[in-house]
Amino acid sequence: MTPGGLLAVLFLLLALYCGIDPLKHSSIANFPEFEAHLVEMPPWSEVPAAKDDRNLLQKAEIKFLNQVQGPESVAFDPLGRGPYTGVADGRILFWNGEAWSDFAYTSPNRSELCDPKPSPLSYLKNEHICGRPLGLRFDKRTGDLYIADSYLGLMKVGPEGGLATSLVTEADGVPLRFTNDLDIDDAGNIYFTDSSSKYQRRNFMQLVFSSEDSGRLLKYDPLTKETTVLLRGLQFPNGVSLSKDGSFLVLCEGSPGRLVKYWLKGDKAGTSEVFAILPGYPDNVRTNEKGEFWVAIHCRRTMYSYLCGLYPKLRMFLLKLPIPTRYQYLLHIGGRLHAVVVKYSPEGKLVKILEDSEGKVVRAVSEVEEREGKLWMGSVLMPFVAVYQLE
Repeated sequence: MTPGGLLAVLFLLLALYCGIDPLKHSSIANFPEFEAHLVEMPPWSEVPAAKDDRNLLQKAEIKFLNQVQGPESVAFDPLGRGPYTGVADGRILFWNGEAWSDFAYTSPNRSELCDPKPSPLSYLKNEHICGRPLGLRFDKRTGDLYIADSYLGLMKVGPEGGLATSLVTEADGVPLRFTNDLDIDDAGNIYFTDSSSKYQRRNFMQLVFSSEDSGRLLKYDPLTKETTVLLRGLQFPNGVSLSKDGSFLVLCEGSPGRLVKYWLKGDKAGTSEVFAILPGYPDNVRTNEKGEFWVAIHCRRTMYSYLCGLYPKLRMFLLKLPIPTRYQYLLHIGGRLHAVVVKYSPEGKLVKILEDSEGKVVRAVSEVEEREGKLWMGSVLMPFVAVYQLE
């Protein structure tokens, strides 16, 4: 047999293996209905190439190491106290200036399954029991804390803390399966995201690999108790933050790696448009006092992830290879964890980028909260909060 013929046979055997995955070693083996979806990627030339060559995030201070597991969101109450953060075991903790204390929790079914574990990912299999608070926002008028719990939906707890009250668990007959982030307007309306109606957070890697488009942006009216779906067909919607004047909100859409502007007021109210193309795949977004938007980037785009987004059949083929989920994830993010945060003007212009491209100090960022000249950075993957002093 010629070398070319041998290669052809090997390729056919590989294709056959991927087609039937007989040993169930692939990262999607336990998801028989898994589909890879096309991602509307921007031209590569439009992806921001700017970098922080000084790796300024390496100057950040690591705080509360191993005292908080997976602090996704960081919030301060109307009196300036905090931070408050939701952690991997389902609790919301409060820093009183000297120590952490339990403030609230989202699940009424807590048990020994929720006891401390060595890392944030150790809690994944029991998150649906213990709860997993992600986005946090205080209502400045009432002091109530609103919580996006990935399994239990939109929730609220009063200034005194305790067991949170459920507000929304479904919309238009479709259950919330991955409630992610929220913001509150001056009238008390809550805008929040449901990242997927197919995958829960404990299967978030399959959602990343799939890029399926069942994500939604929703609005909850606390006066009427009604929930309205504002946008559908989103691919991994994540963070959400209102503009300073409340005329629009900005939404992170994870799979395409972009910010989406949704108009709340004016002639364009109820319509959406692309606000900015990001250098990577976003998590949360937060507005500072100047009306600028800080975006936490989960990882930079790589040519590998870019091509996989454009060609779902190629992605499906690669995902059926006998490569564990962890290594598929490392391929997706470029080989190692790294931190990127970016700031955009109210008009959508990139004005600042901070990095730890080597992951030496700040290995991952889920949210950036600017407060009194400092950036407070939480991460759903890390056991600490990082604090960076702005120059």
